[in-house]
Amino acid sequence: MRMHPKLILFAALSASSILSGCKRAHQMAHHVTSSEPDYTSQLQADVTPGKLDGMKYPDFTDIQPQVASLYDMRDFDAIWVKNGKPTAQASAMLSEFSNAIKRGLRPEDYDASKWQERVANLKSPEGAASFDVALTVNAMRFVSDLHMGRANPAHFTFGIKGYDDRKIDAAAILNNQVVDASDVTKALDSVEPQALQYGQLKTVLAHYLDLEPQDHSTPLPEIDAKAKTVPLTAGYPAMQSLQQKLALLGDLSTGGDPNASADINTVTDALKHFQHRHGIAEDGKLGHDVVVALNTPITARVTQIADSMERWRWLNDNYQNASIMVNLPEFQLRAFEGTGADHHEVFRMNVVDGASSDDTHHTPMIADQMKYLVFRPYWNVPPSIAKKEIIPHMQKQPGYLEAKNYETVDLKGQPASPDMNRIAQGTVMVRQKAGNSNSLGLVKFMFPNQFNVYLHDTNEKALFTRTRRDYSHGCVRVQDPPKLADWVLRDNPKWDADTIAEAMANGDDNKSVSLPKPIPVVIFYSTAWSDDGEIHFFKDMYGYDADLEKTLDGGRPYPQKPMKAVTEKDA
Repeated sequence: MRMHPKLILFAALSASSILSGCKRAHQMAHHVTSSEPDYTSQLQADVTPGKLDGMKYPDFTDIQPQVASLYDMRDFDAIWVKNGKPTAQASAMLSEFSNAIKRGLRPEDYDASKWQERVANLKSPEGAASFDVALTVNAMRFVSDLHMGRANPAHFTFGIKGYDDRKIDAAAILNNQVVDASDVTKALDSVEPQALQYGQLKTVLAHYLDLEPQDHSTPLPEIDAKAKTVPLTAGYPAMQSLQQKLALLGDLSTGGDPNASADINTVTDALKHFQHRHGIAEDGKLGHDVVVALNTPITARVTQIADSMERWRWLNDNYQNASIMVNLPEFQLRAFEGTGADHHEVFRMNVVDGASSDDTHHTPMIADQMKYLVFRPYWNVPPSIAKKEIIPHMQKQPGYLEAKNYETVDLKGQPASPDMNRIAQGTVMVRQKAGNSNSLGLVKFMFPNQFNVYLHDTNEKALFTRTRRDYSHGCVRVQDPPKLADWVLRDNPKWDADTIAEAMANGDDNKSVSLPKPIPVVIFYSTAWSDDGEIHFFKDMYGYDADLEKTLDGGRPYPQKPMKAVTEKDA
């Protein structure tokens, strides 16, 4: 039977009316079946503009679509209010906001001090709606901040591959995992990085928050940075304060009595242990660096831990389980195998980082894939280094290039005359020949990136014996290149310790060897690192912690554009 066109149109309009009236029908049913007030109009009025007065950061236009989406999922009913009171989940979220510092976040960024007044205003429809939307906005921010951090690493001119993949659907997470959760804390735990180091930092953070109110020690007398270190003696005038600090921080055992005295040998050993945990030469002597570290407030250590946790949030799962991780302030490289709970260290070695004295040499944070090695590499001197360092030597010392095993080539790699004007212009390149005197040593490990930073051998082996090792132009020099090469090539049957040694000593110059599969590498920056059950603190040598804190102090919306231009490093 053929339906008349008017009947078809009537049927279509009827279906449309039924669909568009679903929400209206729900709202009518809400009044019939529930004693709860209908806050729909107030909620819509608060959600639609993307701005809610009374919050520390009232503008939420960046997440307004997600906020609206969550309320759509809930038919624009109140999410966090029931019977004129906060739901159990709402109360749990308010507790999380107040204790945000325990997760390395700032409570006031989530209106921690404002909720008591908002709860008092729940009796009015406007107050209830305002409370509900404010909680939703802050909960979305909280979930996102826990998962991917607050500040964008690109702002600091870092190269974190996969960071944009960290973005999450906060509306879906709240709807499916939090709003009706029996354990909100557990749900939020699952949003955080699952890396072992992150969890250890979180545990240490709780401990240091407990230590804050216990620190009653008097600061130790300052020692001039140019003064020599002096042995610790029983006559040291600040001995009691020194013992109190060492006992509080766990370096000195006092049998539970923080005021108990210990003999000089015991205190000296405790001081050495403290030095070990703070990247200071372990000589048991008093000097400028150790006194500064001892006088650093617990609150500053809390900030260091929180800043380190923030950077872990920038890494996707692949890089949280990286095979190679360099921690710049610690001057250490660690190699790992396994993933998740089985992600474990297999060896470590000392490294040399970019010099802190010149900000153009600061090694940036990088997360990328190592793809190949180069045995007996040339060093193609970057034009900026050639102009700043090579040309002045050429002007003062005829024959400098030959003496240092350099040659000059054109942009195609063909021999060219050593014309200083063309070198300064960048049309002629300075290249160091392969061999033992090459600044890159006999092998380099490549993970191509915008900074031209990589791992490499060096002809300056003595630097690895120093406690502080920031001397390079920006690349990372490794202490035991043959061991690292053997490990990254372990799945290639053509390579073993002997063939690697031969390639480094007598092989072809500038020979590239591809890895069987790319290896995740992270050049990290953490001035707080948990190691073997102990927390270690290091100097903020590049000021990256200070940059992060300044950015966070500026509040939302956090800047996205790079704060400085990319500078090519190399060697």
